[in-house]
Amino acid sequence: MKIHPNSYTLEEFLVSLSRQHLEVVDHLVGCLACRRRFQGIVRQRSMSKKTADILLWPRKPAESCPSVPEGQTLFERERALAKERMAAPSLFVELTRQPAEQWDLLLGSSRFHTWGLFELLIERSLETGIHHPARGEELGLLALRLSENLDACYYGESLIEDLRARSWAYVGNSLRLRSDLQAADEAFLTAYGHLQRGTQDPLERAILLDLEASLRRDQRQLEQAFKLLRRAVAIFLQSSQRHRAGRSLVNLSTVYHFTGEPEKGIPILFQAVELIDPEQEPRLLLCARHNLIEYLTASGRYLEAQRVYREARSLYRSFPDAWSQNRRKWVKGKISRGLGQAELAESLFLAARDGFIHEGIPYDTALVSLELAALYTEQKRMADVRRLASEMLPIFSSLHIHGEALAALTYFRQAVETETVSLALINDIAIYLRRAEYDPVLEFQKARE
Repeated sequence: MKIHPNSYTLEEFLVSLSRQHLEVVDHLVGCLACRRRFQGIVRQRSMSKKTADILLWPRKPAESCPSVPEGQTLFERERALAKERMAAPSLFVELTRQPAEQWDLLLGSSRFHTWGLFELLIERSLETGIHHPARGEELGLLALRLSENLDACYYGESLIEDLRARSWAYVGNSLRLRSDLQAADEAFLTAYGHLQRGTQDPLERAILLDLEASLRRDQRQLEQAFKLLRRAVAIFLQSSQRHRAGRSLVNLSTVYHFTGEPEKGIPILFQAVELIDPEQEPRLLLCARHNLIEYLTASGRYLEAQRVYREARSLYRSFPDAWSQNRRKWVKGKISRGLGQAELAESLFLAARDGFIHEGIPYDTALVSLELAALYTEQKRMADVRRLASEMLPIFSSLHIHGEALAALTYFRQAVETETVSLALINDIAIYLRRAEYDPVLEFQKARE
């Protein structure tokens, strides 16, 4: 609605409501917690997200808040928020193109003191942190510095605290991706402190639970990770946040992969694919489908994996980047090997291996090399196994793989040279490397021969 409803319209609206609905409206006017729940519902329906957000702003200007225009209507606030969000991208560029040393100076200007820019910095912190953790952390901390300049009377101190909590969670996630797990722990502890001072919104709590679960997973606190993710999924589904629930289910399936039980993640991923909104986050859908294919192949369900792969081909084409395509070739090679298409599997493994070397990704390079070694061993092509083993150490030394992982690969080469290599040994080393990627201090125990 672009104009204010007249008295007749308001009267007709009230008359159309039952007594129960009138009581709900009256309760919403005075209850912040229920307005937060209402926000989650209307975002899934036709009401403007801006309207849903603005319902959460302080309902009345406090006596100590002269900056809030007295009598400002909901629609006036909605227009103000829309204007801030439209201006946010240009402010973001203006701010972030300057050296970090000048950010504090720029943040002194009131032009940057907007909710729209605060939101955008937080969003970009998460998006950027996935592939560039240091930059993601930097943007999250910048959002926190900006928050100190926001008008708490106008925007609401509790709402600012909610987003501070989210900012710290994203900073913690970036630190996790940089393998600084202790600092990540501290960031999440700070995030929960801000959340306690916020609106007590269950959605904000679920966002923190989901991200904290990834940290617990990397710390090998797997039972805690399971617990956090199940709570997050339950909250998201209760709040009609289907897409967020789908993301948490993808994370939950990953924990099963860490426990060595990928088959338990398969039904979870089928459910996640149904919940994820492809328009909102297409790469997440690709991740869910790719992991589903991976887990099906790990469980020996090759025909099913092939069917899901064919369904995902158009989605893979939407992401022509090397990161996605190298993993597509790798999983297609696994399917081909499982279906007895050895020649095709070899060509796909070689292509994926070359791609990982070019990207400088040591663990994936090592793992796909072991896939090739297993394929050659099955075919009794021991000369090719020896050639592959002799190539591996120089490559991995140049990629700075950590000492224990390098010891595992040295042990593999020794087994090849002494003709004691077996499929079981190759599998054991591959299992170790998958764990060692996220646990650099994990000691290598000699695999069975």
